[in-house]
Amino acid sequence: METLFPFLCLSILMAGCARMGQPDGGWYDETPPHVTSASPADQSVDVKAKKIYINFNEFIKIDNPSEKVVVSPPQLEQPEIAAKGKRIVVELADSLKPNTTYTIDFSDAISDNNEGNPLGNYTYSFSTGKQIDTLQVSGYVQEAQDMEPVKGILVGLYDDLSRDAFNKKPLLRVSRTDSRGHFIIKGVAPGNYHIVALQDVDGNYSFSQKSEKIAFSDQNISPTCKPDIRQDTIWKDSLHIKDIKQVNYTHFLPDDIVLRAFTEENTDRYFIKSERQQANFFRLFFSYGGSELPVIKGLNFNADNAFLMEKTLHADTLTYWLRDTALVNQDSLNIELSYMMTDSLGKLRQTTDTLLLLSKDPYARRLKQQQKDYAQWKKKQQKAMKKGEAYDSIMPPTPLVPQFGGRDIMTPDTNIPITFTTPVTKIDTSKIHLYYSLNDSIWYPSRFLIRYRKHLNVPDSVPESEWKNYREYELVAEWRPSREYSLEIDSMAFTDLYGLVNSPIKRGFKTGDNDDYGTLLMTINGFNGKPLIVQLLSDQDKVIKQTKTTKGQAEFFFLDASKYYMRLFVDENNNGVWDTGNYKDDRQPEPVYYYPDVIECKKKWDITLSWDPLRLPLYRQKPMKITKQRPDKEKTVNNRNEQRAKQKGLQYIPGVTK
Repeated sequence: METLFPFLCLSILMAGCARMGQPDGGWYDETPPHVTSASPADQSVDVKAKKIYINFNEFIKIDNPSEKVVVSPPQLEQPEIAAKGKRIVVELADSLKPNTTYTIDFSDAISDNNEGNPLGNYTYSFSTGKQIDTLQVSGYVQEAQDMEPVKGILVGLYDDLSRDAFNKKPLLRVSRTDSRGHFIIKGVAPGNYHIVALQDVDGNYSFSQKSEKIAFSDQNISPTCKPDIRQDTIWKDSLHIKDIKQVNYTHFLPDDIVLRAFTEENTDRYFIKSERQQANFFRLFFSYGGSELPVIKGLNFNADNAFLMEKTLHADTLTYWLRDTALVNQDSLNIELSYMMTDSLGKLRQTTDTLLLLSKDPYARRLKQQQKDYAQWKKKQQKAMKKGEAYDSIMPPTPLVPQFGGRDIMTPDTNIPITFTTPVTKIDTSKIHLYYSLNDSIWYPSRFLIRYRKHLNVPDSVPESEWKNYREYELVAEWRPSREYSLEIDSMAFTDLYGLVNSPIKRGFKTGDNDDYGTLLMTINGFNGKPLIVQLLSDQDKVIKQTKTTKGQAEFFFLDASKYYMRLFVDENNNGVWDTGNYKDDRQPEPVYYYPDVIECKKKWDITLSWDPLRLPLYRQKPMKITKQRPDKEKTVNNRNEQRAKQKGLQYIPGVTK
């Protein structure tokens, strides 16, 4: 016993010393899983098996395989992909094609089961023929209209260079874009290809529906490769570089393809739905408009001259305001709707539907509310009468209340929007007065006009009758800097469809001083007189101002002190709005470019800049600050051992510290 006691003390002392140099709980596993074997082996040839086993050194998991794992050639019948313990099992349902290289791209979907350490981008491949095709092509897919990266869209190749292959055949080889819009198509054989992108709605890997987002290149590609050198950085820790090495690698080309994704204008016309959210109007929704408007026949009312109709720019949404209050109070309207619809052959034919339009705000409910409002008004008048104050014996009608947009201090190059909740059928400008003051307390009359408000998306060639809205107007005048204005509107200046009129209105506002604003002059190079629409943007990528130029000079005046961004599009058909593309007509969407830097404007500053939109590739142009599709966080090892070591005052060196 005496000889055993010193030994026990020594053991306890050694254990205590060991605990002093090691964090509680031991070190985390920060080693990514690795492949130990596969059946058939990776890069095998003459493969006949459709079931594949990929084995790992530890238990693993697959993150969202239906989206992240891409099998090429594409499989019309979804393959089964599952993690089972220390292996991944892939079972292909489609028949294998002869003399074809198959790639299963797992991207970053594989990680170990316990700590989530990512394997990194991993691709397994085999061939049913005598050789493996190893070429690659890569690039980016961006939204054509605003250059946003397109995440998760298929990108594919055809070796059939005919135009109709995209409509009739499945893609030959495919990849899928990541959160940056980046793609890599692997396992490509030498040859000439047509490259496209497809948001495949129906899962047939071909462009078969106009609603599918697509992109295509005007030029065919021929994949190649060459030996090259890149620099790899080796880190001592998360902050310090240990070494930078020159690494030989195979550089696959092309690697800078840019595809501009768009959705074609859907010209197939069919009826979508009807709704009557309020009692005094109903709406009809169509997939696409047309020059020939629907014909409405009332089945339980007389529809002759019963409506005032408003339509959207393309006449795909039609709003019918009921003129007669008796119809407004009728909760159910039965109509026979005759309209032109696209048939299965793509031809327009006459179609008739019977619709029941039920008011979501029934007459009984509105009547009850009116009675409640009247009771409250009556009680108030009786109270005033008892106090000997002025009172009314007849309840006045609800006034028509216009809403004025804009700011109290407006810039001299803007107008004042005026909106109403119901259509205005009469405007008496003799009852509207605009005055200005020069800070001398004397008010002078100012000339003005009121017109329908036109939105930015309306082409210049469209006549007013096609886009006007009876509820949206604007007050236009010669606004001058450093002035106070008073807008005074007499009663009955505006009359709506139901005879409601406005009460007297007085609204004051100012225009800022010239010294409150900055000016931006942008010289744009590289377009040789082409019509350009140049847009100044907010940090939300919203258009603040725009101008049209054919001389390569864009001028913006009266800019608030702020930070701005800029884009332009080439207005190829000179209609003043951006136009999408069409695959059948081999027409690309109108080109869009972003100025790559923020533009800071200050008071009293005149900023002069020069811009060559063709200098940078499209995928490097849009500033990250206004890019909504942000890159996903890259999967990395969590480095929790380094953090734990710091807490214990140790230096953690992977593979050394224990």
